Amino acid sequence: MSERPLPRFAVVGHPNKGKSSIVATLAQNDGIAIALEPGTTRENGHYPLRVDDRLLYELIDTPGFQRPRRVLAWLQAHSLSASDRPDTVRAFVTQHRDDPRFHDECQLLTPILEGAGILYVVDGAVPYSREQEAEMEILRWTGRPSLALINRIGAGDHLADWRAALGQYFQIVRDFDAVHAPFEAHLSLLRGFGQLAPEWEAPLEEATHHLRDQRRHRQHQALQLIAAALADMLTHRETGRLRDDGNRDALEHELGQRWRDWQRQREQRLRRDVEALYQHRHLRRREQALAWQPGSDLFSEQARRTWGVSRTYLATAGFGAGALGGAGIDALAAGHSLGAGALIGGVLGAAGSVFYGGKYADKLGALKVLERFTGGAEA
Repeated sequence: MSERPLPRFAVVGHPNKGKSSIVATLAQNDGIAIALEPGTTRENGHYPLRVDDRLLYELIDTPGFQRPRRVLAWLQAHSLSASDRPDTVRAFVTQHRDDPRFHDECQLLTPILEGAGILYVVDGAVPYSREQEAEMEILRWTGRPSLALINRIGAGDHLADWRAALGQYFQIVRDFDAVHAPFEAHLSLLRGFGQLAPEWEAPLEEATHHLRDQRRHRQHQALQLIAAALADMLTHRETGRLRDDGNRDALEHELGQRWRDWQRQREQRLRRDVEALYQHRHLRRREQALAWQPGSDLFSEQARRTWGVSRTYLATAGFGAGALGGAGIDALAAGHSLGAGALIGGVLGAAGSVFYGGKYADKLGALKVLERFTGGAEA
C-alpha cells in the first residue's frame, strides 16, 4: 500500500507582499525571516509542519519574481501550443538555472515543477496593476493546482479589483490576514488547499483534525500554567523581623521591593512557559521596567473612583490588563500597592475583582508589624 502524497505548497509572488508572513503563520514557525527590505528571501526555504511527529504538509518560501516579463517573453517565443507550456517552463529552468539574472525565477519555479501546488500572495491594500499579470501567466503555464491569497498589509482596500483579476488565473481566491486571521480561518484555508487536487483532500482533512486537537491540548496546558502562577503570586509572602530599635518604614520598603521582584520573576517564568508551549522561540521584545509609586495600584480605591468603576461592575467584569505584550498591573495586598507585574491577558485582573467583590474585604487594612497579610508581606 503506497503512502499518501505529502501536500506541498510553494508560496510565491511579488516581493514584500507578505509571503514570508503567510509561511510563518501556516507553518507555525516564528523563526522565518520577515523583513521590510525587498528580496529578503533569495533561496527556497522548506518548512514542514509536524504535530506529534506526524508530518502534515510542507510550505516552501520562495524568492519573489524579479524579471517576470522577460521570462514570459522567453516562454512565449519557445512554445508552440498550450499543450507544451509546462514543458516549456521546465526548459526555461533547465537552460537558465545557472544564470544569475534569473536566479529567483528558477528557484521559485523548481518546486512547482517538482509537484508543489501554488499559493500566490498579493497585497490587497494596494491598487491592482498589470505588473503582476506576467507573474500570474507564468504560474498558469506550469499547469499546477493554484490558489491566490489576498493579504492586506496596509490600510487601503482594493479587494474587489484583485478578486476579479485573480479569478481569471487561479482556481481559488481567498482573503487571508496572516497576522490577525483566527484559527478557524487557518483550517478553512487548509481545506481550500484540499480542493485543488483529489490526492490532497484526505491528508489535509486529517491535518485540520490534528491541528484542532493540538490547539485544545495547548489551551488546557496554558490554563494549568496560568492557574499555577496565579496561585503562587497571590499567596507569596516575604517576611522579616523588626528589631526593637529598627526602622519600620525601611523594613516595609525592603519587603515590598523583594515581593515585587519575586512577582516579576514569577510572571516572566510563566510567560516563558507559555511561549515555549506555543513554540514561540524567537520572540524579541522591548519592555520598560515596571515602575511603582505609592497609591498607583490599579486596584486602589482612588483608581476605582477616578475611573468611575463600581464595585459591582468590577466584581463582574474583572479589572486588569494583558501581560504577554509586557503590560503590567499591580495586585492588591493588604491595601498596599506591592505590584504583581504583568500577567496573562486579564486573568489576574479577574482575580483582583474578587478582592473588590468582597472575598477578602475583611483583610484590607494597614500593613502591621508581625501580622500576616493576604498575598502581601509580613514583617
